[in-house]
Amino acid sequence: MLRHFLRIKIDNDLLTAMAERWRPETHTFHLAEGEMTITLKDVAILTEMPISGDAIIGPTTKPEGGWGPLIRDRLGFDMPTTTPIQGMGHPPLNAGQVSVPWLVSHIQQEVEINDETPEEQVERYARIYLIGLVGGFLFPDKSNRWIQGIWLDMLTGDWDAIGQKSWGSAVLAGVYRELCICSKVGAKQAGAAMFILQLWVWEHLPMFAPLNPRPYRRNDDELNFLQNLPYGVK
Repeated sequence: MLRHFLRIKIDNDLLTAMAERWRPETHTFHLAEGEMTITLKDVAILTEMPISGDAIIGPTTKPEGGWGPLIRDRLGFDMPTTTPIQGMGHPPLNAGQVSVPWLVSHIQQEVEINDETPEEQVERYARIYLIGLVGGFLFPDKSNRWIQGIWLDMLTGDWDAIGQKSWGSAVLAGVYRELCICSKVGAKQAGAAMFILQLWVWEHLPMFAPLNPRPYRRNDDELNFLQNLPYGVK
């Protein structure tokens, strides 16, 4: 369901105003009406991401043998480590980070899935998409150009184990951490899944929500689909 949140247009002015009211000492927003904060319950209701289960932990150092063998083993293709991307000036791999533009361009060139595509290849591209979605959307860096190498290992294991992890709590922790950083004097950018903060503001401070939100459907045939979407998408 996470891909449906990609439709949300981020309101930078609103997020900046909220960051200016964030207090790192208490992890709360100081507003005229009092203190408020985003809770795990908010994340669970707005996004339907699990807030219980295994913790999101993993190695943050380069694996033995480097990232190349891991990518070849888990994703099925070789990724050059030194050649700069044409027109981008940086290599696909850099200090344990994978280039988002390179990953996207590679998939666009290679993907051709049909009824005859082997299941192994379909699963491989599904994992690549998942890595891009999690590493580039739920836990993005400030440039939106790099994905941490930790997701290569964490999201290419057992499918069931991936789904049993507490993604909601990890994402909320990332939002808290980024708010503590970007609320400091001199901060100019923010990473993390700030779309959750925007949804939270729209829900709890409705005077800042869109006046005429467009329904998430194109015709009445999609009503059943709409009913099954997370509350935040609606």
